Amino acid sequence: MLKRKKDGLEEGQLLRTSAESTKGYLATLMDGYSKLLIDDPVRPFREENLAEIANNVDYGILAALEGTWVSYNANYNQDIKRPSLGSGIHTTIMPSPGTDQNTIPGKFSFDTEEYIEKLTFEIVPGGVRNRGGASELFCGAVKYDQTIKSVNKVEGKPDLEYAGIHEENGMYLWLSDVYNYAATRETIEKDRGIHAFSQEDYQKYGYKGEYRNEPLVQVKDDNGNVSYILLSELKDGQEYFEIIPAQEIKPGDGITGPYFIPDYSISRSGVIPHGSTITLLGDIAPSGPNYLISGAPQFPYGDATWQPDHLAISPTMGGAGASVTNPINLDQPAPAWVHEILTDENDPGSNKIYTQRILANDLYPYCVRPDMRLRDTLSGQNVANYVLIQMSSKMKTGAQGGILNVPFVNRFVPTVEVDFRMWIETVIEDGKEILQLQYEQIIFFEFDFGNDGGTTSWPHIQVNTLRKIEDIPADQRKIIEEQFFNAPSGMSMTTPASNAERTVNPPAGCPYHKP
Repeated sequence: MLKRKKDGLEEGQLLRTSAESTKGYLATLMDGYSKLLIDDPVRPFREENLAEIANNVDYGILAALEGTWVSYNANYNQDIKRPSLGSGIHTTIMPSPGTDQNTIPGKFSFDTEEYIEKLTFEIVPGGVRNRGGASELFCGAVKYDQTIKSVNKVEGKPDLEYAGIHEENGMYLWLSDVYNYAATRETIEKDRGIHAFSQEDYQKYGYKGEYRNEPLVQVKDDNGNVSYILLSELKDGQEYFEIIPAQEIKPGDGITGPYFIPDYSISRSGVIPHGSTITLLGDIAPSGPNYLISGAPQFPYGDATWQPDHLAISPTMGGAGASVTNPINLDQPAPAWVHEILTDENDPGSNKIYTQRILANDLYPYCVRPDMRLRDTLSGQNVANYVLIQMSSKMKTGAQGGILNVPFVNRFVPTVEVDFRMWIETVIEDGKEILQLQYEQIIFFEFDFGNDGGTTSWPHIQVNTLRKIEDIPADQRKIIEEQFFNAPSGMSMTTPASNAERTVNPPAGCPYHKP
């Protein structure tokens, strides 16, 4: 968990105001963060401070997300001759018609499209309080709402076709503050009550006191006679033979812990209409000691582009006959066999034909490694710095997220893992700072497609570049307004906006046209 050092209220505001004019927005926002450690001071929680704590909750890097983000289409790779129809790329693999997830050998349907997107983040005012007894956790919550439409050029039609393919909403949480809430006489009386005298303690152990809030221990004298005393009455080195736990607590209990030191700073909970609910956990990925990284995010070129963790072709799918040591250079045209008729002679074992259609797609190389689209957008930009958020539903160790699927999805398209990377970038254009979002999301499906009964892992990948609507060119803004703001409210998710009735003026919901 990341923790920001606390300034005095007025001093902190002055420092941040001054810093913003010299360091830039992201540099100011990320100033002063470090890992929370067990030897860091923990503040006591008091009910009378609740309103102040909630009103000053930290949103961390999530504060940079507030507002409406839309697709920004720019590709500076001169080797890609096909014009980009949309800024986003998705790859989707499903069981082929007539089969299911257990058909051996597996048959699959592959789909990849460009898309445009509207992604809105809204800060929830006031902190979210999670009460855990002696531990109190306050979070900064940010709601999100995502709409995605595919973009396709249909032969014989002059206009592009747009169709809704994805809706999602949910919430991000930034872990803001951890407090210790030790018991007080007031909390004890309110939550548990106090028994004045225990007949059972008196009859069994001879204890005559009122409200026993510490253990009794059995001791023996030199003659072996048994008696019971309070733990606080036990002398140093005195031997005891039984412990009678206390059922009551006393003021100050909980002050020694246990303390909650989470190994993540950010969570994301989302609902996807296909029937999956996801919880991802993660953190800001540092470069050395720095959580704000100078320059642009780095992506590979040449042979190094063949990294299975980011490909639409996983090693469990045969890897198209390639590997890290024998890669396909995705910055070069696809291998010749991709466009050949494959036979038992030039494709023994039917490995290449299994993934041939993926490499032969018109969106190559992005249909194979979608995040190269992010790389090619960055290649023509001046990026001053960025913050990288990495999240997953399945961590290697420690706290875990998870996925819940409805029965149909669980049976036919088991969704087992979600990995997510999001870059928040400062781009300098015409001497002005522009914030830009880029993300890569990989959802893994598992099918029993292997000839030997083995499990095949299928990556479903989404990548996109987004900016605030006022920071995209006028021609792109016009499309975004038509597709996401001007369409009638009753338009269904799968109805192309080009077929829907338009209103003359953009509605008030369009942030670019706010008064």
